[in-house]
Amino acid sequence: MVLARNNPKMSLQEFFQLIESNPQTCYEYMDGYVCMITGGTARHALIGSNLNRILGNLLEGSPCLVYSSDAYVQVTETYCVSPDVTVSCDPRDRDDLIDEGELKVIQFPRVVIEVLSPSTEARDRGIKSEQYQSCSTMQEFLLVDTQAPKIQLYRRTSGDLWTIQLFRPNEDIELTSIGVQFPVTKVYENTRFSK
Repeated sequence: MVLARNNPKMSLQEFFQLIESNPQTCYEYMDGYVCMITGGTARHALIGSNLNRILGNLLEGSPCLVYSSDAYVQVTETYCVSPDVTVSCDPRDRDDLIDEGELKVIQFPRVVIEVLSPSTEARDRGIKSEQYQSCSTMQEFLLVDTQAPKIQLYRRTSGDLWTIQLFRPNEDIELTSIGVQFPVTKVYENTRFSK
């Protein structure tokens, strides 16, 4: 992830103009600073693809939609990011119901998933996790390791507290906010780890 050099700090409106004028490049907006997102490894792409397929199949026919990393998610007023997977069940995030042209940004996410990369892991575990927890519609988010088969689930509980659970290959993950359950092994299908 690299800071956009031509204008290191900009308004959210300027950020939206940037992504509209340059749709081939992916950026993230964090408190006025713009970061360019670079491509990941084949394993990263495969895990993200597996998750999109798993959730898409499990949520077929439901009001919830699954978005890939191509979708921008406005988490707060000052953070607009591109998680690897986003699930929204809010009708305001449905492109087929928008009267005024194409849906530009997901604003009411319920679940997001970050597939960790060595270059982005600190940011995903740090400031992005903090922002996800401050998003009022967010109920759960996953941090999916690419170096070992393990997944952390963050879940909002009563009193606006968050719990963290760790899942390994012999376990199933249940995302209660969207009513789905799936094995960790499916997330890592067609990947191989040395340990």
